[in-house]
Amino acid sequence: MGKKEKNKRILMCVLGVLVCGISVGFFKCSLFGVDPFQTFMGGLDAVVPIQFGTLYVIANLVLLSFSFFADRHYVGLATFVNLFFLGYVVQYSQAFLNWVFPDPHMGIRLVFLVIAVVVMCLSSAFYFTADLGVSTYDAVSLIISKTWNKMEFKYCRIASDLVCVVIGVTLYLFSGQGWKGVTSIVGIGTIITAFCMGPLIEFFNVHVARPFLEGMRK
Repeated sequence: MGKKEKNKRILMCVLGVLVCGISVGFFKCSLFGVDPFQTFMGGLDAVVPIQFGTLYVIANLVLLSFSFFADRHYVGLATFVNLFFLGYVVQYSQAFLNWVFPDPHMGIRLVFLVIAVVVMCLSSAFYFTADLGVSTYDAVSLIISKTWNKMEFKYCRIASDLVCVVIGVTLYLFSGQGWKGVTSIVGIGTIITAFCMGPLIEFFNVHVARPFLEGMRK
């Protein structure tokens, strides 16, 4: 790998992770539910009384231990950028959007949802393709796909996403906030990402991220 290609991969990696965090801010402000892992984090946030950014770091350190021992190939620059910065990017991007759009109407919320889904899947494809590590959560389905059941990534991703949604909802109900509180983290956006995120990431991998990297090589 030449120096120019390495720099391109680093750029794809860092921007991919950070932009993915911004997309979560759009998810939260759309009020249509968040992606499955953030559903899990929302449930955890409801029962653990510490700042979300800090809680995100702690939860991902636990997942990092699994990735490190199961297949450390997926632990790299993206893993640590995600681990230490993504929670705070989510926190502050949501605060900024709430400041700009304090009471968004249905049309703006729908635009936020579309932006969130497309940007999250596209940015994930870019940092996957950079091959400088992935987030600790993404590593779980990748490791299962590669080494355990030899299942396609998209099916492993759907399974792990569904598990996250179930755990997140259970934690939210356990917090005493009831089903009304659950609707703040689970909605049509959660359903779309749970069933479509894996296939969409794979689509952007094949048609955008990999051709982009090949273009950089040429």
